[in-house]
Amino acid sequence: MNIKPLSDRVLVRPAEAEQKTASGIIIPDTAKEKPLQGEVIAVGHGTKDEEMVLKAGDRVLYGKYAGTEIQLDGEKYLIMKQNDVFAVIG
Repeated sequence: MNIKPLSDRVLVRPAEAEQKTASGIIIPDTAKEKPLQGEVIAVGHGTKDEEMVLKAGDRVLYGKYAGTEIQLDGEKYLIMKQNDVFAVIG
């Protein structure tokens, strides 16, 4: 894949949604919650007003309605602004 976000945007691969509950109940696809964390795949250069602080490989938390879902090479990704990311994990 060869994609480079522009400006202050980042490309994130969402984490997989939980398949089972703690008690072993299998959750159907329609009832799964959208994951709120993922891995940064690519980042833009930032803007003159906002430096890019994220980098590829960061695990991040983001808002429930953050970003735009896109599909590349059969895999789902989110492209969002850096300020839609709440935190870096670990």
